[in-house]
Amino acid sequence: MKIRQLTPEYYAKASALLRQAFPGSTYEVQLVENFHTRGRAVHEWACIHINSVIAYIAFSNAYNGTAVCGLHLAPLAVKPEFQGQGIGSELLRFALRQEVIRDSTIFVLGDPVWYGRFGFEPCSMPTCPFASKNAHFLSIRNNTASRFTVGYEPEFAMRMMTGQKRKPAKTKSRGTTTPRTRAAGKKAGER
Repeated sequence: MKIRQLTPEYYAKASALLRQAFPGSTYEVQLVENFHTRGRAVHEWACIHINSVIAYIAFSNAYNGTAVCGLHLAPLAVKPEFQGQGIGSELLRFALRQEVIRDSTIFVLGDPVWYGRFGFEPCSMPTCPFASKNAHFLSIRNNTASRFTVGYEPEFAMRMMTGQKRKPAKTKSRGTTTPRTRAAGKKAGER
């Protein structure tokens, strides 16, 4: 297994992985494909095993108004048959060590227990437009002292423009329903 920056020859394989990792949802695939077709600057890596993409991670700009204030981690996915083997953890650790990532504030909407293992903490500022009361909105290296609603690249809102709805997963973590995170290296139904 090798971790490398995602290049155009692997775009279709990354899309296939996202379809497998998020069954019943086209949101993640459309998000990443829209990043690529619109030439959006994203930082993305993939785990390659026997010429197949088995894990994927992407970071896109986070905004305070028009100023970049950090990066959003989304999506992070592992091919179902490789989940539970630490590949998602390995990919996230690798990405967090990269120069373009390691000094940035990173935001993620995900499982606080799983992401907490990597230093992510609950985020009270800024606020997330996709998380009621910032539930499951986490950050690392966040020194924000002012109150604002963090902005996302326009591709995150494209599901609203196309009428696509994302089906939330019903994954339990310490008695609460958490946002879908196939990124956590867990098989469906694992806790």
